[in-house]
Order: sequence, then structure tokens, then C-alpha cells
Amino acid sequence: QVQLVESGGGLVQAGGSLRLSCAASGRTFSTYRMGWFRQAPGKEREFVATISWSGLTTDYDDSVKGRFTISRDNAKNTVYLQMNSLKPEDTAAYYCAGRQRTCSGYGCYDTREYDYWGQGTQVTVSS
Repeated sequence: QVQLVESGGGLVQAGGSLRLSCAASGRTFSTYRMGWFRQAPGKEREFVATISWSGLTTDYDDSVKGRFTISRDNAKNTVYLQMNSLKPEDTAAYYCAGRQRTCSGYGCYDTREYDYWGQGTQVTVSS
């Protein structure tokens, strides 16, 4: 099985920055779509960002566009989420997710497209 492990979460003041990492281990795939999702207490897990295997195609939720950047280093089997200008509304558990193939019917923004999930890392932004 493919295993995903997130790291880099923590406490930060509004306006600050964090970089999350997601390290993949186990079986590797030539095509691996990756995404970041987040979930706050009492809310549904929501889309944050996604990236293609090449790294050339990215997409973001409007709430983070211009502030967050998703990237990947395939040689290290790692995906990153650089988060700048953090707001209290960004407080959530952040999860990385992977898919062995290109996305199909639901779209890469949907949790149902992903095969593997990390355990999550908590990000808390104070006012």
C-alpha cells in the first residue's frame, strides 16, 4: 500500500507562514495526482489545492488562491503546501491525498477521486 505522512503543521499568528510536507512511501506510480484538503471541526472536508504528476498543472480553491502554493519533488516523493498570509479561517486539520491515475468523473477537487490519505497535520492560526 502507498502511505502518506504529513508534517509541518503548528501554531502561527495571522499573517504568518507555514510549509506543509507530505512524504509518500511504499509502491510508487508513474502517474500520481496529489491534493491537499482541510477539515475544521463540525465541517466537511474541503478542497484546498491539487497538482499533476509533472507539477505543471495546479488548481486552488478561491479561498487560498494567491496565498498558498502547491508543489512537488518527485525525486523525494514529497508534495508541499506553502501557506502565506495565513488567516484564522485557515485553521483546520490538513490532509494530503493521492490518486494512482488521472482524475475522472468527479474532478480532482473531490475527495472521492483519491485513493490514499495521510493522517493529517493540524494548522492553527491565531488572531
